[in-house]
Amino acid sequence: MKLGDILLSALRGVTANKLRSILTLLGVLIGVASVILLLAVGNGSAQTIKASIAALGTDTVTVRASSGGGGAATATSSSTKEITYDVSTQLADSGLGHVKAVVPQVSTSLTVSSTTTSADSTSVIGTTPNYFGVSTAKVATGSAFTEADVTSSAKVAVIGQTLATTLFPTGSALGQSVSIDGTPFTIVGIMATQSSTGFTDPNSVIIAPITRVQRSFTGYGAVSTLLVQATDSDSVDAATGEITVMLDQLLGVGADDTAPYTITDQSTLLETQEASADSFTVLLGVVAAISLLVGGIGVTNVMLVSVTERTREIGIRKALGATRGAILGQFLAEAATLTLVGGILGVIVALIGSNYEIYGTQPVVLGYSVPLALGVSVAIGVFFGVYPAGRAAAMRPIQALRAI
Repeated sequence: MKLGDILLSALRGVTANKLRSILTLLGVLIGVASVILLLAVGNGSAQTIKASIAALGTDTVTVRASSGGGGAATATSSSTKEITYDVSTQLADSGLGHVKAVVPQVSTSLTVSSTTTSADSTSVIGTTPNYFGVSTAKVATGSAFTEADVTSSAKVAVIGQTLATTLFPTGSALGQSVSIDGTPFTIVGIMATQSSTGFTDPNSVIIAPITRVQRSFTGYGAVSTLLVQATDSDSVDAATGEITVMLDQLLGVGADDTAPYTITDQSTLLETQEASADSFTVLLGVVAAISLLVGGIGVTNVMLVSVTERTREIGIRKALGATRGAILGQFLAEAATLTLVGGILGVIVALIGSNYEIYGTQPVVLGYSVPLALGVSVAIGVFFGVYPAGRAAAMRPIQALRAI
């Protein structure tokens, strides 16, 4: 039997029961589309975070408090030392040759209200005016607060676009008053829209002078982070060394003590992010592959039913001289046709779906995911079609005809 005849016979078998074939195609379609789209979501999320980190520039380092610490258990050990606002001020005023700016930050989550509505668990950041020059947050409307506002602990704030729209849906938020956990603040600026870097919305945030946030909400303890800007990208390592030496002096960290802080630059953050993104993407791919596997099992079920229904046809064909290979090839071709068509439709659906945001993330289709998903779908069809096809090919003509 020629290959063309086998394929033509397989096509007739697929179209013989259209509803059953369509349902099988749907299972494969969903599996293929899920693989491509979920990998695209993982890739899109990774690229967004990577772009956000890169936007901070290659000339910044981040200092964060670390748990533990201390060598000798004394009252002055590093375990009792904290990076406070005063420490950050001393660090900025110490005249480090490779450090351009030091930006302290404290943060908390509070309820922010206008006269008509409120937003719960809103991120409130206390910092200095340099924050808007060093970080990705830029003021689009109005202006940032000033050093004088920090000195006087002024009740002024800059808010994100999403929060501005939520609190003042019918007018501009600029110049309006909001209540942060019962304390009134005047909005002096609205930030430019920022790209989302995860499950939190960077546009639903309120930024105020660090002295006011500490006085009203967080207290005068340790700051959350220090964002340090080097004089240029080539000076990052030198700036890191200077910061380490100066912080150890300011905090009284001895040679045998463990520093109560960690310093990371953007390259370190990017490496960590890429490793996490790869794991996240693989996890999404595995979850999606399960649905593709379920589609393959559906192909097996359909092919077994088809073999049972076509017992007479198989018996007649074998009685007329059809070889075991011809029967096997026909049913394998039917399984491959079902998964190939379903896979192509799944690719089309996935490519269309990738044009829309999914939970705030713009999917970015991986180049290899399309041929991979399509190839795997056909391979699964052939793999799961082997048993039904083998069962059909193994029938003896007399047994098949007797079963009629």
